[in-house]
Amino acid sequence: MVLDSFFNTVFGPIMKLGYPTDIIIITLIITLIVTFIYKYTTNQTKMKQLKDEIKAAQGEIKNNKDNPSKMMEIQKTAMEKNLTYMKHSLVPMFITFIPLIIMFGWLRATFTAAGDPKFMGLSWIWVYLISSIIMSIAIRKILKVH
Repeated sequence: MVLDSFFNTVFGPIMKLGYPTDIIIITLIITLIVTFIYKYTTNQTKMKQLKDEIKAAQGEIKNNKDNPSKMMEIQKTAMEKNLTYMKHSLVPMFITFIPLIIMFGWLRATFTAAGDPKFMGLSWIWVYLISSIIMSIAIRKILKVH
């Protein structure tokens, strides 16, 4: 791979820490970078407003279970808000998609070459995914990313 020497130079010292510490630290770094990109390429005020409006609409839908026409009207509005929210989320996704694919290629090659070590019976991709979800939730709360 073209960027192997770059990734080996950047993450080489981390890889020497051993498994699973290496994948957890790399996950933290990747999650931080993606979260910062998300935070600074989206209008966080607008994202929070949309999120609050969607949450309020969901509450209204629950309150109008007995009135199907009103419930459908509120649900339509909530879906429009949700679509707007998703559109705003596309920019950071486009920015991070290709670099993440390249990074995953390097990670796969690196851990395959190391004999695909296991942690509690889980391969590196599962350790990455579980760590990423936990770290993403925590980092988003700390940085107030919506």
